[in-house]
Amino acid sequence: MPNDDKLTPSTDQPIPVTGKASKKDIPMIPMEDWDIDDNPPMVPAYPDVPKALNENPNLVADPRNYPKKKPVKRESSPSGWTDMSHILPPEIHPLYRKGWLGALELNNRVVMAPMTRSRAALGNVPNAMNAMYYSQRCCAGLIISEPTQVSAQGIGYPGTPGITTREQIEGWKMVTAHVSRTGGKIFMNLSHVGRISHPSLQPFQSLPVAPSAIQPAGEVFTPQGMVPFVTPRALEVAEMAGIVEQYRQAALNAEEAWLDGIEIDAANGYLLDQFLRDSTNQRTDEYGGPIENRSRLLFEVIQAVCSVYPSQKVGVRLSPVNPLNDIFDSTPQETFEYVVEQLNRFDLAYIHVVEEHPSTFDFKRLRSLFRGKYIANGGYDAARAEAAIVEKTADFVSFGALFIANPDLLLRLRERRDYNAPDMATFYGGDAAGYIDYPSLPF
Repeated sequence: MPNDDKLTPSTDQPIPVTGKASKKDIPMIPMEDWDIDDNPPMVPAYPDVPKALNENPNLVADPRNYPKKKPVKRESSPSGWTDMSHILPPEIHPLYRKGWLGALELNNRVVMAPMTRSRAALGNVPNAMNAMYYSQRCCAGLIISEPTQVSAQGIGYPGTPGITTREQIEGWKMVTAHVSRTGGKIFMNLSHVGRISHPSLQPFQSLPVAPSAIQPAGEVFTPQGMVPFVTPRALEVAEMAGIVEQYRQAALNAEEAWLDGIEIDAANGYLLDQFLRDSTNQRTDEYGGPIENRSRLLFEVIQAVCSVYPSQKVGVRLSPVNPLNDIFDSTPQETFEYVVEQLNRFDLAYIHVVEEHPSTFDFKRLRSLFRGKYIANGGYDAARAEAAIVEKTADFVSFGALFIANPDLLLRLRERRDYNAPDMATFYGGDAAGYIDYPSLPF
């Protein structure tokens, strides 16, 4: 485990960011010392990533310092993956072929889902090990980053990355430079956990915030270990504009850090989901009551993010009936049909739907209502994912735990190869073990 007492949120003020970075400005990482047959290779600047991070948890490589060099054309990427999408025979399933997701053409329709791994360095700064983790998994048509807090207030776990301070922005630049060099595309999942936090994780030991002062059942992981959730503080109406601004500024910072797009996290019991569902939103003002009010904050956030990124580079994640983090809705079908219909107003690239408990919810109805692309998530294997694409119940399919243990998941899906078994003991926190040491198949 990392030294958790150091993994507290930064209370630094967000750094305003202006201007736009161009992808052509991303420097190429020198590859002379990389043996692409090694599995996996280490980031050149840090040949011993865990040791280097141990000695200096603040370690961040600034990719702007790398010598600019024309990329070497190679058959394989450093992850051991070869992009063969342009030469696939006709019989290859469309899941493994190129497809458009909003403004981006992706190499395939396999998406890496956002997953908390709690391995950021001191100050919640992305580090070299994170860059390697993502670049290993560039076989995905799209990588969606782990949930990234839009402010110090939005943190819910030790060691999760933010996108507010200068150090965090520079850390994410290192990640995106590595992903780009390996041929991948990455969206940032912007998140605020709301009540799923604890004063020990909050700036100035403040109470977590939520739509209503309702204590969630269960415990939260803190630097002091597992402790019960507390009763959060209900946000005032006057504070809503500040929450929206957190997302807008986070999107600006993500743009500076070269993220290809944004996924707004309105799923899994976090703040925006807490506003949508009536078990956690019992307000009586313009942000509570009927779904038209409960969805107001989400729509304001979307509008703010789309003022930074084109709407065709923005998606929203939803989990209509996922009970994670002690949340539910009394009429989920009606609630989320309304939300999805209204999302069409924003011309978004996609919705990303966690399809838990399909026997109790009509996910195909959401698919039919939404005019953009639909990313399905939830226990998919190769056969089920392929069927979803053929039957048009999904345009893309995302995978979570399978990507943790299988950096070359695309190959394993396509060729029906055995999976590495994920080590659940290493899912959250720790060092390289269970993070960047899973083997890939040889070509």
